[in-house]
Amino acid sequence: MPDDAVTHLTDQWRAAGAADVRVAADLSELATLAGQATGPVLLSGPDLVAHATVLRHLATHPAAGTVALVLADPPAPGHAAVREDRGQVVAAGPADTLPGATGGFGGALRVAAADVPALAAAARAAARTPSVTPARPGPAVTADGPGGVTPSGGAGVDRVVAELTAGGTLTFAHRVRLLVARRVVDPTGLAAARAELAGVDEDAAALRLAVKERDDFFTTYFVSTWSPYVTKACARLGLTPTGVTMISVLFAAVAAVLFGVAERWSLVTGGVLLYLGFVLDCVDGQLARYTREFSPWGGWLDTMADRAKEYLVYAGLGFGVAHAGLGDGWALAIAAMVLQTVRHHTDAWYGVLHDEAARRPKAATPGGGLGDRLNAASNRVQADTGSVSYWLKRTVVFPIGERWALIALTAALFDPLVSLVAVLVWGGLAFAYTGALRTLRARFLRVPALGTVDAGLHRDDGPLLRRLGGRLPAQLPLAALAALAAFALLGAALAGWDGARWAAAPALLGLLAAGLAARGRAEGALDWLVPAALRAAEYVFAVAVGVAGDVPPPLVFGYLFGLTLLHYDLVARLEKRQAAPPWRDLTLGWEGRSALLTVALIAGFAWLGMATLTAYLFVVFVWRVIATWVVRPAGAAR
Repeated sequence: MPDDAVTHLTDQWRAAGAADVRVAADLSELATLAGQATGPVLLSGPDLVAHATVLRHLATHPAAGTVALVLADPPAPGHAAVREDRGQVVAAGPADTLPGATGGFGGALRVAAADVPALAAAARAAARTPSVTPARPGPAVTADGPGGVTPSGGAGVDRVVAELTAGGTLTFAHRVRLLVARRVVDPTGLAAARAELAGVDEDAAALRLAVKERDDFFTTYFVSTWSPYVTKACARLGLTPTGVTMISVLFAAVAAVLFGVAERWSLVTGGVLLYLGFVLDCVDGQLARYTREFSPWGGWLDTMADRAKEYLVYAGLGFGVAHAGLGDGWALAIAAMVLQTVRHHTDAWYGVLHDEAARRPKAATPGGGLGDRLNAASNRVQADTGSVSYWLKRTVVFPIGERWALIALTAALFDPLVSLVAVLVWGGLAFAYTGALRTLRARFLRVPALGTVDAGLHRDDGPLLRRLGGRLPAQLPLAALAALAAFALLGAALAGWDGARWAAAPALLGLLAAGLAARGRAEGALDWLVPAALRAAEYVFAVAVGVAGDVPPPLVFGYLFGLTLLHYDLVARLEKRQAAPPWRDLTLGWEGRSALLTVALIAGFAWLGMATLTAYLFVVFVWRVIATWVVRPAGAAR
């Protein structure tokens, strides 16, 4: 490549945020420079010609791990092909030796700080590998902010990425859309690539890229068609993604209040505000992608705010049903919140299972089977973007856009009772559909997802179980037993049985039986269902205590709402692979909270016990948020 092309590339890396850009003469020098790096490393070959926005997006990718640039074009001779699964690069190497390749390596990597030692080792290993393409110097970026080192030529970078993936480094794929990225080998290709770059409005493409490539039906056609204009306006006004998130929360809270009024004007207005709040809920993510303002705090807040908004709306609908004299709205609101939370926990854990399977493809059962066929069929549908089957698959699972649209429309056209019943019916059917298919596919995957993370943390085991829990292997049957015990107590309480108050003690023993496996290895094909089963057991048990102890339904809802905040915090940490929250034992664990409620019920002050525990858990949650996002970062900065 001409020297001016290398110089232009180094200037682009500096513009993308690289603190220290260096050109490595060969892979051995790259290994040396990587060994000296104290932060993330941006790495590219000199044959990459791309918009500066492409490099900026790679450098600021929100994934916590290593990220590789992936092109849709087939790789040229000497360049690596890649195979992806669920957004991860699971294999890389020469196209003629890599079956099932899904794209070509784009010649650039952002290596996470934790993976820099692996990068140095991969560069040393690649240096020992014969190359069919002469090495050429190019910018490699090291980072304390980040910074960079670029190794030899394109072929050198390709050998490095192949060694990294072969060594098990978790690498995410960053696909190029709308913008241009090309790997060129001669002046003719360079001129053509530069002409292609000049023909694209970079800012307009960046704004369109802020919209998710694949989203749900309602979001795609009723939100994303005009939300980029709002995103652009927010950027010009200097609003932050967090600020937009808080405005969205305000819209949803006002909508919940209007639903509680349950008058026709308030229901219509509430439906409109709920829709606009959902638009802003999409805009906060689009604004973050457009301005590249990503932060762990923003990602956590977005996850928590989404659930808090939804459950506030359920509360408003439940109050509206009771206020309008349409029935027991709080019972419906509680049922909707429990159903949705348990669904989300199965979604999160199935994602962990599938990600682990992507990193360990050999764990899958060879030879096919029903699960294998379902997996292949699902992949075919997902690949057929825009088809009827594609949209049906994305809609039937009842994603958040469809939930909010259903609530807004049914509330505006009918009443809060119809809204809650519709949410429960569609949500229940979606849960049954996804649960059945995922169970079959999980048996095919045969990956022990719970064995790859802190199972006790994400089961929400308390100090009692962590110290005294057993090691039995049957985690799912015992968790199912806990759920059955909770449902049996709820049935007795709803039937008005006088002994329900005392039946709480044996029901609690049924719950605690799940602790017999608390310290065992979770390697069953379906053990990813355990956390969701325990959530269902604890929530239903709390509802049963409320019914048996004549606790006011709004208080039961408030207690469960506090539990969902604690558990969604754990889900957010699971998805981001973050550490355990501070003062973990202060929440007492599901077994400790259930035991306290049982004592309060038998003693005859269930409402006081639940109110006290609710206030206590909210205080602990707020203090944990402050400690995680204010105190700890301040201490680290000092």
